[in-house]
Amino acid sequence: TIQQGLLRRQKNIELLGKQISLHPGVGVFVTMNPGYAGRSNLPDNLKSLFRSVAMVVPDRKLIAQVMLFSQGIVSAEVLSGKVVDLFSKCEKRMSNQKHYDFGLRALKTLLVSA
Repeated sequence: TIQQGLLRRQKNIELLGKQISLHPGVGVFVTMNPGYAGRSNLPDNLKSLFRSVAMVVPDRKLIAQVMLFSQGIVSAEVLSGKVVDLFSKCEKRMSNQKHYDFGLRALKTLLVSA
């Protein structure tokens, strides 16, 4: 419905029984992480409506450093490296169990509470 409205240059569309104004610059984005536990793949009919974009692994040390500096921690440069190293060592050495989470969300949770 949104895509058809954009193609027809409509000012309003009907979505779920309601009239909604449609901005010509609107975009719809879907973030998928199919390898993540509990996630499912997007059906092919919906997948064909979106363009794939490759993602890169985030720089955890830089993210940790910025988060620590933003909280006023002056030794953030050294501390961020140590925390990220600890997380990566735990991830490599501990057994693969669901209750162990050493991903970016867990790292951010730890840094916010620092």
